[in-house]
Amino acid sequence: MAEEPVFFMSGTLQIEGLLQTKPGDKGVVITHPHPLYGGSMYNNVVESLVRVYQQAGYATLRFNFRGVGSSHGEYSDGTGEQEDVRSALRYLSERGKKVIDLAGYSFGAWVNALTKPPVDAVQSMIMVSPPVAFLDFGSAQPLPQLQLVIAGSRDEIAPQELIQTTLPNWNPGARLEVIEGADHFYGAYTEKLESILTDYLAGEPD
Repeated sequence: MAEEPVFFMSGTLQIEGLLQTKPGDKGVVITHPHPLYGGSMYNNVVESLVRVYQQAGYATLRFNFRGVGSSHGEYSDGTGEQEDVRSALRYLSERGKKVIDLAGYSFGAWVNALTKPPVDAVQSMIMVSPPVAFLDFGSAQPLPQLQLVIAGSRDEIAPQELIQTTLPNWNPGARLEVIEGADHFYGAYTEKLESILTDYLAGEPD
């Protein structure tokens, strides 16, 4: 089943997304990298996240943050983007998804970490390359839903050493997986990324 274009409201703004529906309770909202550096829902890592979650039986919703593509509004330094995340979670919930994951790459992982959804709105969270050397995660802890963080060994924006020192503040039970040789953009490493994600989702409770 192909993804279909959808629009939902984030406050007064219309947000553009792509939704693939699946039967059952499980869904995931997937967020993209930095809007000011060309990030959109068509990013290669976002595509990998979408593919793996779909194969695992999740309904997937990816969307363009405000000011990107056909989404209304303008870049909001992460603040308005948090409302976009809450609205996307609400959109999936209103479509009958009771078990919702939140997955983000780079800037998307940062926005997800800062977003304060209702505690029961997100079952589990994963971050790919949270940009801890580039953006301030200071108000993001703790993150009890965080289960998995993935980073590349050559990623200067999300250096593994800094993630390792920050992870206990987020969730000491979360796992860090480092892909040897990968930088922030995962060129030639998306298959390894997808393999880690597939194994992780295979172990998640239904």
